[in-house]
Amino acid sequence: MTTILTITRYRTFAIPFAILSMAIFHIPLFFSRKIKFYKLMGCGKNGTFDKKPDLHQWVILSNLDETPMTNPTVDGLLMSIHPFIKHWLCLLGKETFIIILKPVAGHGKWDGQAAFGKIEGTLPEVGRIATLTRATIRLNKLKYFWNHVAPVANKMTTAKGFVFSLGIGEIPWVKQATFSIWDSVADMKAFAYGMREHQEVIKKTRKENWYSEDMFVRFTVEASYGQLHGSNPLK
Repeated sequence: MTTILTITRYRTFAIPFAILSMAIFHIPLFFSRKIKFYKLMGCGKNGTFDKKPDLHQWVILSNLDETPMTNPTVDGLLMSIHPFIKHWLCLLGKETFIIILKPVAGHGKWDGQAAFGKIEGTLPEVGRIATLTRATIRLNKLKYFWNHVAPVANKMTTAKGFVFSLGIGEIPWVKQATFSIWDSVADMKAFAYGMREHQEVIKKTRKENWYSEDMFVRFTVEASYGQLHGSNPLK
């Protein structure tokens, strides 16, 4: 299985079309035989959990049962997701950045589904690693979540080995996820398990039952194409 994370920044005049795409794109993705799982999501500002959405930036996460073509282009990868989506984004998008990922470890479910199938891989000893942490937050725990998680997320961007991150979600404030890329497994683990504030938040989520559902997946970073804010953030 190959996971493709597609991040598109829309032109200002096209923001209404970006919002509309979150409904329209369900149709071609749902009926595509190549797509095994997908999610359409908005983004928070500043690359982390944020109550304020970035209305210019939107995300498609898709799992394909095939390996992308050799030496692909952004247009070619968008075509592999769906021709309609490719033409929509080329017409209305300002920039598109695509990350090719391979799930290697994880647990939990996404809307009741084993989104990445049966993951059978090993964490690489060298090379970049990506993590996706998502949760459906109980409505009566929203205040606690945002009070505790946002400060930790803000510290992530200054941690050793941090490369890139996105705050993403299907439903504002309730169904939230963070995607991050690190220079190595060691750097990722140092932040996840070595930071006292982060460990305290993890303990609180379990003790106080903040989530009705959660999931944590690690990926190897296979390749990236296109640009975001004028450049490829992974280079």
